[in-house]
Amino acid sequence: MHSNSKELNTNSQENKMKKFELVAELSKEFFGRKLFRIRALISFGDICKGDLGGWVEKEECVDQSGNAWVSGDARVSGDARVYGNARVYGNAWVYGDARVSGDAWVYGDARVYGNALVSGDARVSGDAHHITVSPIGSEGGYLTAFRQKDNSIVVSRGCFSGSIEEFEKAINATHGDSKYAEQYKIVISLIKSRLEAVEQSND
Repeated sequence: MHSNSKELNTNSQENKMKKFELVAELSKEFFGRKLFRIRALISFGDICKGDLGGWVEKEECVDQSGNAWVSGDARVSGDARVYGNARVYGNAWVYGDARVSGDAWVYGDARVYGNALVSGDARVSGDAHHITVSPIGSEGGYLTAFRQKDNSIVVSRGCFSGSIEEFEKAINATHGDSKYAEQYKIVISLIKSRLEAVEQSND
């Protein structure tokens, strides 16, 4: 009896730590994957206890701590993760091994996937607001660039995350005149052409 009581207390503590649950009776198939609506178990940020959120494949897709949330018809699937204070909403879809963190917003019809990393104050509302390139560099990794809410451009590549100007300096310092430096310079030109054009059209 004592053992059962201890087990119940442990389960109760685990439930208290959760901020949301998967709603089993609200599930839907998306491209062969079963996704579930999420429901808030507690109030946090601007989310109230009982609020229904968007669609996720498993609990691990959204961090149980912080204010991260998925709402509307947005979907998060695969090994994708949303954490920190990040929001995914509208008809956005985050999948693969993508990460959305910090105070980033992914919304509208945006698609963030692969090994893309969207963080900080990023605002991604469509494919024109971010770009992911792979394979790139000596390790054949992923590079993600996106616009923040102040219209600045941030680049994430491996352990590096900073402004596009800082990225250019880091490339020059690390790769000099190598073939990898040339590849990065081409990608930097592409990033500027694509993302700065979006900024101008939104003015």
